[in-house]
Amino acid sequence: MLSLKKFTALDLNLLVCLYVLLEECSVTHAARRLHLSQSAVSKNLTRLRELLNDPLFIRASHGMKPTPRALELLPTLEKLLCDVEDFIAPVVFDPHASNRRFKIALEETVYTLLLPKFINDIFTEAPNITLDAQSWWKPNTFEKLKNGELDFGIFGQDVKDKDAIPAFKQSKGISSHELCSDSQLCIVRKNHPILCKSNREWDQSYYLEQRHIQVRSGLDDHLFLDNILADKGLSRDIAIYVSDINSAVNLCAHTDFVLTAPSYFVNNLVTKLDLVVLPLPIELPSITYTLFWGQHQEKDPSHRWFRQMIISHCRDITTM
Repeated sequence: MLSLKKFTALDLNLLVCLYVLLEECSVTHAARRLHLSQSAVSKNLTRLRELLNDPLFIRASHGMKPTPRALELLPTLEKLLCDVEDFIAPVVFDPHASNRRFKIALEETVYTLLLPKFINDIFTEAPNITLDAQSWWKPNTFEKLKNGELDFGIFGQDVKDKDAIPAFKQSKGISSHELCSDSQLCIVRKNHPILCKSNREWDQSYYLEQRHIQVRSGLDDHLFLDNILADKGLSRDIAIYVSDINSAVNLCAHTDFVLTAPSYFVNNLVTKLDLVVLPLPIELPSITYTLFWGQHQEKDPSHRWFRQMIISHCRDITTM
């Protein structure tokens, strides 16, 4: 067990002074290197003699000569000071040599919209890291960001004002950066009946006459869109609820149901599945995709590198 009493009486500067004295064997030369007066170095030497119970140096014809005890201490002293230097040196992160595991919680559409923008360059710079991508909708995501169980979270789905995104603004210990914004569009299968009625305008009324596919958000079954409609005393007719947006798109291709989804996700899939894009005939605020992390990670070099890789690669995304 460490003797704390001895450590409280020890001044690290004394050990530095002893090391320089052992190298110089001269109070004058040691004082010059340490930017101290000769008197200050002499006082330090007196304290060292008392602390180590040894004269440490004896007079010689040219300067001072270390005692056997002083020479015996030199290798240990040199290692100790090197260890202290390493201990206080700033941490440098080398992505290429790192095998760190980064845990990140993602809302589903992020896999299509944002992840491809930075994933290749991250693994090019850091080929040995592991990226552990998890669902944003697992319990206590913000708490896990605060306590370090998660490194990052990226969220971009509409939620009601009482839900997750506004909550973080009152949550201490969470930092954020807005990555990009997106709007919402509607998609229907290529031969959907509404496409055949050229005399009917695609407006809010026509939109609400349709049956819809709804992706469960993880918090509840409603999009922010439904809350806006509810304020007007209106609602959509949901035909089927599904757990993920990819399933929703595939169902849309084989039914007469309408799917409302983020535009970037929609535009990346419609050509593959022969779907038709329609505007959403209801005015909505943009979806903002936001990167979150715990404030305690701000100065961690590896965390800062990963964070900046995401931010820089998402800076120029245009989704609207």
